[in-house]
Amino acid sequence: MTETVLLVGGGGREHAIARALAEDCELYACASNRNPGIARLAAGTEVVDETAVEEIVAYAESIDATLAVVGPESALEAGVADALDDAGVYTFGPRKEEARIETDKAFQRRFMRDNDIPGCPAFETFDDVEAACDYIDSHNGDLAVKPAGLTGGKGVKVIGDQVTEAEAKAYLREEAYDRVVLEERLVGEEFTVQAFVADGDVRVTPAVQDHKRAYEGDEGPNTGGMGSYSDASLHLPFMTEGDYAAAVEIIQAVVDALPEYKGVLYGQFMLTADGPRVVEFNARFGDPEAMNTLPVLRTPFIDVLTAAREGDSLPELHFDEQATVCKYAVPEGYPTDPAAGARIKVDEESVGTALLFYASVDEREDGIYTTTSRSFAVVGVGDTIEQAEGVADGALAAAGDGLRIRHDIGTHDLLQARIDHVNRLRG
Repeated sequence: MTETVLLVGGGGREHAIARALAEDCELYACASNRNPGIARLAAGTEVVDETAVEEIVAYAESIDATLAVVGPESALEAGVADALDDAGVYTFGPRKEEARIETDKAFQRRFMRDNDIPGCPAFETFDDVEAACDYIDSHNGDLAVKPAGLTGGKGVKVIGDQVTEAEAKAYLREEAYDRVVLEERLVGEEFTVQAFVADGDVRVTPAVQDHKRAYEGDEGPNTGGMGSYSDASLHLPFMTEGDYAAAVEIIQAVVDALPEYKGVLYGQFMLTADGPRVVEFNARFGDPEAMNTLPVLRTPFIDVLTAAREGDSLPELHFDEQATVCKYAVPEGYPTDPAAGARIKVDEESVGTALLFYASVDEREDGIYTTTSRSFAVVGVGDTIEQAEGVADGALAAAGDGLRIRHDIGTHDLLQARIDHVNRLRG
C-alpha cells in the first residue's frame, strides 16, 4: 500500500523532510507559506496556518492521509498532533502534553530534576519578572536567562557573554514575560543529537553543531540558526565517542521517563569540562540540523513512520559515512529587523552538487518573496567537513542581492577553534 503522508510546516526543515519522503509515498503539505521546494515534491499543498488545528485535520481527511509529520514547534504546542491522532491519522510528533519538553522550559527543568535526568544545570523558575530581576541582582555569577515559552530560538540571553546584568533585566521588563527560567551559565561547545522515538525505542542520528549567532566569528544576536555541520562519524571533531554516548544516555533517560513520547526528540548539549550538560530539548527536528541529517540517512524515513504507527521496533538507522555543511541565506537585517516582502532570485543552476532547501519564503505568481525569517539553505556533502564546506560555499552564488550569509561555518579555522576550546577546558 502506498502511504499518503501529510507534512505540516513550510520551512527548510520541512523541505528536508519532504525530500526524504517524496519518493516513497504520496506526499501532501500544508503551511502558512508556499515553499517552492516542497510544492515541487508534493502532490498537493494547502496554505493554512500551522496552528489552525481544525483546518489541518480537515485537509488531512480530504486527502485520506494515513500518516502525518509535524515540523514546527508551534503546531505541536497548538495540539495538531493530538487532533490528527484523534482523527485516525497517526502523527510522528508528540502530543501537546509530551511536547512540553520543549514548549515549557520551566516544565522541562522540573521534569529533569524530578526524574533524575543527567546533565541538568542548576536553575530557578519565576512567575514574576521583578522577582527574576531581584534574583539576578543577588546571584553572584553569570546566568542564562530563558523565557519559559517558545521564542523561535531567539529568546535566550546569557549574562557575561551576550548581555550585562542591567541589559538582562531591561530585556525581561521590556518583553514582560510572564514566566522565566534562570539557570547556571554552561561553558563549553554546543552540539545536538536528534533521535527518532516511538514506543520506548530510540534511534539516534549523527551529532550536529548549529551556529546561532548572526555574524561571523560567533558575534551578534541569536538567530534560529545560521548553519550547521556534521562529520562522517557519529561524533564531531571536538568530541570523543564517550561524549556522544553520554548524550545518548541522557536522551534515553528522557524517553524512559516519557514513555508516551513519539516523534523526534532533539537534545541540545553543552560539552563542558565535565562532559555533556543539557542546554534544552526540542520536540521536533532542528532547523537547520534536519538538513544535515536526512540527506545522509540511507534507511527510508517512511519505514520509521510506518514502524512507529504499527507498534513495531523502529528500524536500525544507517547513514552515509559523509560530512555535511549547511549555510543559510537570510534577509538583510535578520534577526532583529529583517527585510520582509522583498522579491528574491535564486539561481538554482549555480548550486552545483550542493543541495538547495527553501525555507521561510513565499512563492507567488510573480516570484519568490522573503518573510521575516531565513530564506534558503545550501548543504554540501563530502568525505570530510572541509570538502563539504567547499561545496556549500561554492553554491552560495545562488544567493542574490538582499541576502546575507555566515561564510565561516564549517571552515578549518572555526573547527580548530572549537577543538582548541574543548582542549583548554579539559586541561
